[in-house]
Amino acid sequence: MFEPNPVLKKMRLMIEKLAHIAANMHIRYRKYNYVRTGRIPWARGYTEYKYDFIGNIINSDDLTCFSSGKLPPGYGYRLDERAVEYPWFFSRLRNDEICILDAGSALNFKEVLTSNKMSGRKIFIVTLSHEQDLDVGFYPSYIYEDLRDLCFKADFFDAICSLSTIEHIGLDNTMLYTHDASKRENDKYAHLQAVREFCRVLKKGGTLYLSVPFGKHKNHGWFQIFDAEMINRVIETFCPAEVEKTFFKYEDEQWNFSDELNCRNSGYFDIHKEKTFEKDYLAASRSVCCVRMIK
Repeated sequence: MFEPNPVLKKMRLMIEKLAHIAANMHIRYRKYNYVRTGRIPWARGYTEYKYDFIGNIINSDDLTCFSSGKLPPGYGYRLDERAVEYPWFFSRLRNDEICILDAGSALNFKEVLTSNKMSGRKIFIVTLSHEQDLDVGFYPSYIYEDLRDLCFKADFFDAICSLSTIEHIGLDNTMLYTHDASKRENDKYAHLQAVREFCRVLKKGGTLYLSVPFGKHKNHGWFQIFDAEMINRVIETFCPAEVEKTFFKYEDEQWNFSDELNCRNSGYFDIHKEKTFEKDYLAASRSVCCVRMIK
């Protein structure tokens, strides 16, 4: 049997260790530079800083502020809606919800997949195409398909997580998510078929955790802002045994709990089309509606 040269093996391990150290130093520098230069959304280091912030929040022992109705002062300063969507989801995720569908690949980040809240769970990630490879020590199941036609059998999942995803269904997904020309669409209510599929593959008593940008309806081409009528149609389509709606709004330079009335005229800062920030440096959605539905 061939045995690798121990010296070469040691050198290879050393090179891998040094590469890992260099990569971590680079990430730390990007986060430091992002803070040093004023925390401008989407600037270099923004993504690393954001997911570091999110990882620290969801790994904390106390997520009760996401059920108390009041967030800490300055919470999520100049961060997009992910800063509230992930903690909202993890603050409600039950211990017995083991088999989870990530509908849209929102959970596909190292800080999320390796959080203590995900320990012992089985994750299936469904998205249109490959996005990124993660070194997380285990491999979620990746399925590349349309959420409107899932391959899973009925009553399969304990829970479904679909954060800021269904607003893209039926619109132009070739801009960011796939090269498939058939996904260049313009159908305002195409997402309702995905909601029907969510209901089909979710177990009786299982939970759908869903979020969308909320406010005054507008079609941005690659996504749309949901209004109250659209939220109600989603709920009616799923026909839940129990439903909870939670609204968050970015105002006074932080994320706050809000309500439907206060969020009804909210808009969106689209970094792909707009180059001038609003005065408070809104990063993306002004408001978001998070819906928890039990089948």
